[in-house]
Amino acid sequence: MDNLPKMSESAVHAGFPSPAQDYMSVGIDLNKELVRHPDATFFVRVAGDSMTGAGIDDGDTLVVDRSLDPVDGCIAICCLEREFFVRRILVGPASWTLKAENPEYKPVTVGPDADFSVWGVVSYIIKKANVRPGRL
Repeated sequence: MDNLPKMSESAVHAGFPSPAQDYMSVGIDLNKELVRHPDATFFVRVAGDSMTGAGIDDGDTLVVDRSLDPVDGCIAICCLEREFFVRRILVGPASWTLKAENPEYKPVTVGPDADFSVWGVVSYIIKKANVRPGRL
């Protein structure tokens, strides 16, 4: 695929730029880089501010893998009582807690009788660069 965006062969440094970074070579396929299980992966755009403390902001895109098992501390797309949202999962001995990463939102404990499922585990966060208007 010759139409893929180009990928630098060296890493980008947050200090002074390296002259070698002027040389771009191979293309990068973001699906190949970010999707381990294509049949079980989907992308979803974030709306809201409940996960800002985890670096997930309004407008970000999440890469979600349905083949991964949710584990304690992971961030996942959850469905509780037919409502979808993204939360950190805390696994307790008898229940799960769905924790927002913003103090404005209270944690939710999921009881055994709740209509609850985990739709997938967040594997990557794709962010838009915070560029001021008029600057590139």
